[in-house]
Amino acid sequence: MTYSFNLIDSPVGELKLVATERALVAVLWENDDPKRSRFLPQTEDRQHAILLETERQLREYFAGERQHFSLALDFVGTDFQKQVWAALLTIPYGETRSYAQIAQQIGNPSAVRAVGAANGRNPISIITPCHRVIGANGKLTGFAGGLDTKAFLLRRESGQLWAEEPLQLALTKS
Repeated sequence: MTYSFNLIDSPVGELKLVATERALVAVLWENDDPKRSRFLPQTEDRQHAILLETERQLREYFAGERQHFSLALDFVGTDFQKQVWAALLTIPYGETRSYAQIAQQIGNPSAVRAVGAANGRNPISIITPCHRVIGANGKLTGFAGGLDTKAFLLRRESGQLWAEEPLQLALTKS
């Protein structure tokens, strides 16, 4: 399978959007660990309809104009990972869940660590909101985009940031 990609600038740095002919498969961070998700071979395609629509919806999200994404998604992972990622899609905008709550939701309450591992392998960042998952104690935990980015996204969704406020400025106000 061949994957198409585009690079876009965002308030949280450069994002790499990756799609097949039918669906979005990844939103990757600028300094993403290449082992976290592999979609090869890739060809840049500035006219790819799914990538253009993803970019449009992400821009609306960052501008505070979009709370829900409506994109065709194709998760590449194990059945368990896909189950966790589907649960992430149910977390409402502006809310958080713990890893334990996600484990409970998927009917496997003892799989808290496995849920954490699957959350960390989520290839479709932001759109599949793994940033909305926090520790049971309410603290921010690991995030492929970095904890500063996770804090920025959560503050953005809670209405604590102006849409135009860049990440660096937002973090100095924390």
